[in-house]
Amino acid sequence: MVKPTRVSNRIRAHRESAGMTQADLARTIGVTRQTLIAIEQEKYSPTLELAFQIARAFGVGIDDLFQYPEQ
Repeated sequence: MVKPTRVSNRIRAHRESAGMTQADLARTIGVTRQTLIAIEQEKYSPTLELAFQIARAFGVGIDDLFQYPEQ
């Protein structure tokens, strides 16, 4: 059985480095804190639009935050 591939992320590291709480970032990108928690814990992959919003909140590129493992 093949394990499903998940998008991993470094949101928490960037958020903590920026001194932001989950609530701060959620408010900035227009989602609930629960949604942000699910994304940080890699239980939910954000839409491309949301991924761009998160990256812009930190002033970095999407590939600085999200990684998709090679097959």
